[in-house]
Amino acid sequence: MGGVLHPRHMRLNLTMMMKLTRKQVLTEAKAPDLQSVRKLNCWGCKLSDVSILSQMPNIEVLTLSVNSISSLAPLAGCLSLCELYLRRNMIASLSELCYLRPMTRLRVLWLADNPCCGENSSQYRLTVLRCLPGLQKLDNQAVTEDEIALARLKGEEISAPPNTAQQQLSTNGVTDAEKENVSLGHDTGQTNTVKELRMKTLSRDKFPSLHSQSTRSSMKKTHTLDAVLLLLRDLDHEELRIVHMETQNRLKTFTLDSLETLRDPQQSQSADIQH
Repeated sequence: MGGVLHPRHMRLNLTMMMKLTRKQVLTEAKAPDLQSVRKLNCWGCKLSDVSILSQMPNIEVLTLSVNSISSLAPLAGCLSLCELYLRRNMIASLSELCYLRPMTRLRVLWLADNPCCGENSSQYRLTVLRCLPGLQKLDNQAVTEDEIALARLKGEEISAPPNTAQQQLSTNGVTDAEKENVSLGHDTGQTNTVKELRMKTLSRDKFPSLHSQSTRSSMKKTHTLDAVLLLLRDLDHEELRIVHMETQNRLKTFTLDSLETLRDPQQSQSADIQH
């Protein structure tokens, strides 16, 4: 299995569980926090919910073979992945590979024995390589330069899964407080719509951490903005109207804060003169 660790060496005790939890990951990886996890083997653990992976930006080798995983959305933020093993899961469409496109370091992928592979193994392989031309090994078979060239010509173009933005945002997790943090002043219908939109908002502490605090802050803002812009494409007229109202309210808040900031120095100067 190439670089895969044997299950007896590193296997989570999740036989009866379907959701991968933070405690289980840290115990298995012997890591102090999720951002420190570099390798994880969840082979044959009957997992269907691996949303916790969205909080592991530095993971490099991940084994998820022989599970019940149907979506790769939780992996969208794992930009350090070099090896990914997904054999024998429930991935129905190759469109899920769109979540792997940003992974510029990904060199090994094992996707065989998933429903998305279909019956035409040759076409399947060319399609995967067209989507992920940086792979060096696919399904335990080395990738050649000729294959990459042929994939550009004959591989099928993969489109993003339906509701990609919503799926990607929801997998990054938001706290209960964030879900309920809906501003006042809307009618019931508008409040419910805004609440639904905010439940899809990215939690800012789920992105890859960087050594520089200022760089990390900048990256978080960039990721959040990209996610919001991506989400806007899938909203209908009514939802866009609600977003517009919320944006106006936020702008008014910033304007008021700015005015208060300007007033405070003026008030301090007047007080100094009086004294």
